[in-house]
Amino acid sequence: MQSALTHLECSRCRRLYPHEQLINLCSCGGPLLARYDLRAAARTLAPWLRPNGGEPSRPPRPASMWRYCELLPPGEPVSLGEGFTPLLHTRRLGEGLGLPNLFIKDEGLNPTGSFKARGLSAAVTRAKALGAQTLAIPTAGNAGGALAAYAARAGLRCVVVMPADTPAANVLECRAFGAEVVQLDGLISDCARYVAEQKQHRGWFEVTTLKEPYRIEGKKTMGLELFEQLGRLPDVILYPAGGGVGLIGMWKAFDELEAIGCIGPERPRMVAVQAAGCAPVVEAFEKGGESCEFWEDARTIASGLRVPKPLGDFLMLAAIRSSSGTAVAVPDEAMLEAGRELAAREGIYAAPEGAATVAAARRLREQGWLRAEETVVLFNTGSGYKYAEAWAEALRARPAEPPTARTSNRREP
Repeated sequence: MQSALTHLECSRCRRLYPHEQLINLCSCGGPLLARYDLRAAARTLAPWLRPNGGEPSRPPRPASMWRYCELLPPGEPVSLGEGFTPLLHTRRLGEGLGLPNLFIKDEGLNPTGSFKARGLSAAVTRAKALGAQTLAIPTAGNAGGALAAYAARAGLRCVVVMPADTPAANVLECRAFGAEVVQLDGLISDCARYVAEQKQHRGWFEVTTLKEPYRIEGKKTMGLELFEQLGRLPDVILYPAGGGVGLIGMWKAFDELEAIGCIGPERPRMVAVQAAGCAPVVEAFEKGGESCEFWEDARTIASGLRVPKPLGDFLMLAAIRSSSGTAVAVPDEAMLEAGRELAAREGIYAAPEGAATVAAARRLREQGWLRAEETVVLFNTGSGYKYAEAWAEALRARPAEPPTARTSNRREP
C-alpha cells in the first residue's frame, strides 16, 4: 500500500504541476488539487473498502485516516492518531427532529479536539518530506492548535497568527506546543494578509486553507470514512462551512470513490451551514452567484465560521448546486441552544459550529426539505471543551423556545 499521487492540478485553469516541490497556489491564483493514479489505487483500496467486496478477512490497516494511504500524499506520516472518528446514531435527537436516521460524525474526538487535525497531519507530512523548516498559518483558532501540534511532532518550527479575540484555549494550546503566536486586532483575513506579507523574508512556508494542496486531502478522509462506516453514502450531509474545505474535500472524495469503483454517480445533498453574522456562502447561493462577496463586519461566537471570504467559495458553491443542496444561516442564539440540546440528549459536547448543524437540520425538517425517511449526517467539527466562553454564555441563556435558523428557499434542480 502506497500513495498513488501523480501530480497537482489547478482548480481554476487546470494547469498541471509536479508534486515534488513546495508550492502554494497556481500562477493564476487558483488552489491546487492533488491528483492520483486512480486505477492503481483501485487495485488495493477498492476491494478493501467495498462492502462484501474484499477478502473474508481483510488485512488490517491503521485506525486513523492513514488507512486510506493510496489517496493521501506520500511521506512518513506525521500522525497523532487522527481520523476514524465515531459516526453516532443520535436516536433521541433524531426523534425530536423527526429524523429517525440521524447521525453525527464527531470530529471533536480528533487529536487537538477538531477536524483540523486531519488536514494538518497531511499538510505537515508533505511539507516535511519536501524540506520545509518553518510553517506559518493564519487561524481563527483550531487550525493553529493543530498545526502547532503536528509541527512539534515533526520537529519543525511553527508560527501561528490569530485574531486577538480567539478563544483562550486555542491560544494556550499553540503556546504549549512551542509555536510562536502572533495576535492581531481584526479577522482571519487580516491574519492571512500578515502571513502573506511576512513569509518571503522570514522563510515561512504558508499552510493557509487551500493555499497549499494537502490540507484538503486530509479533510476528504471524512467522506471516505462515511462510506466505510455506513457501507454507502448518506442522503444528506450538513456541514459547518467557514472556509468550507471539509465540504469541498468530501466532494472530492466522492468523485474518487466513484473512479475506483466503490460507488456510482449518486451523491448526498450537501448543506453548507454558516453563522447569520457571517454568511457569505448563503448570500452567494441565494443570489445565484458563483463566488462570494466579502462579508463586512463579520461577527459570530463560532470562531471557525467567521471567514468573510472563503478562498474555495467557487468550489463549495459548485458542490452544493451539483448535489441539489442548499445553504443555511444560523444565529448565534440558535447555535447555543442547539449545543445545550445536543449535550443533554446525546452526551455530545459540541463546538458552536457543530451545534449550528442541529439548528439548521431543525429548520430544514420544518420546511420539509429534509424528509423523515432520509439518512442525514451532521458534522460536529470540534470539541466543546475548547469553547469555554461560548458554553458559559449558552448555560446563562435558556430561551423558552429555540430560535429559528434562516435558510435559502432555493433548491437547485
